[in-house]
Amino acid sequence: MRIAIPSESGRTETYDLVAKPLSEGSFPRSFNRRVFSAAHVVADPFADANPSRAAAVDWDATLAFRRHLHGLGLGIAEAMDTAQRGMGLDWKGALELVRRTKAELPDALVFSGAGTDHLDPKDTRSLDDVDRAYASQLEAVQGTGSDVILMASRALSAVAKSPEDYVSAYRKALALCDRPVILHWLGDMFDPALAGYWGGRDFETAMQTCLEIISENESKVDGIKISLLDKEKEIRMRRRLPSGVKMYTGDDFNYPELIAGDHVGFSHALLGIFDPLAGAAAFAMSRLASGDTEGFHRVLDPTVPLARTIFRSPTQYYKIGVVFLAWLNGFQDHFVMLNGHQAMRPLPYFSEVFRLADQCGILRDPELAVDRFKRLLAVYGVDGSA
Repeated sequence: MRIAIPSESGRTETYDLVAKPLSEGSFPRSFNRRVFSAAHVVADPFADANPSRAAAVDWDATLAFRRHLHGLGLGIAEAMDTAQRGMGLDWKGALELVRRTKAELPDALVFSGAGTDHLDPKDTRSLDDVDRAYASQLEAVQGTGSDVILMASRALSAVAKSPEDYVSAYRKALALCDRPVILHWLGDMFDPALAGYWGGRDFETAMQTCLEIISENESKVDGIKISLLDKEKEIRMRRRLPSGVKMYTGDDFNYPELIAGDHVGFSHALLGIFDPLAGAAAFAMSRLASGDTEGFHRVLDPTVPLARTIFRSPTQYYKIGVVFLAWLNGFQDHFVMLNGHQAMRPLPYFSEVFRLADQCGILRDPELAVDRFKRLLAVYGVDGSA
């Protein structure tokens, strides 16, 4: 099977598919690693919507994908960055998403984002504003029955003047949590507005403040997800966490090594890349759970080049690659995103994602994927026939 795809050089090249999909399989939830997929949402392409209005979500397709994740044994990280939170999905839409997921899958492992994104950083005048915003979202998310991922706050980043301000804000927010939460350290490569988070421009200072918060509120913290795309930083912090606090890798570049771990410890997983890689991730985890570390790496290691391409700079647009693969793999009937977000990556990006997905076995039905990619190429005036 072959297809003509455009390259970054501007020329069309013939590509012969490997067309060998990976096996899929679920893994036991009793395994000693928790694994979450941060899940995308499916837009409603027929809605009369524009960026100035609330997002229009295809709830049937969105919830069907969550059933798929749950069936594989994966936890669901809901209403997070991967769901275009703050980039098309507002707080009202995020809360509706959490409500529907909990109603659809009451027995699933679901942690959902609670933050301050209904508070515009430009309108934030004080830490009290941040405290009230966190309190409002925490009450709403916990009211659905979902566990909480305490999201980083653009508003807090805008008004905090010292590490002590972060300590104070998190102390107050965590006091309102009725069950242990997952903290989230989101790097500025994902959100430039979060540069200098925790009150420190360098990693060591920021880490020390974060560790202080965790230590002071240890009974309220299940773990922390770090999304810095730097495995050495994650490992250094992982080794300094209190024994009862989990490290959740958010490193979409180095996840196989970090999940497998070393002689000192390992990371759990809460990853956007485990949306398009859900089947492969579950199969790899089943290998690891059975003691087959080599098999785990044999499945996941070849997916890293694909992940690095999907998350290439500007990193915040990685959701486009995620939804592109969901469409190619038949989880939705179109490649339209909230706010027309699919237009934010160039055509050669899609060619590279397609090629790498095929090479690591992520295309579940290669014939369907080829047919759909040819349709996208035609929109750009490219004949994919080879």
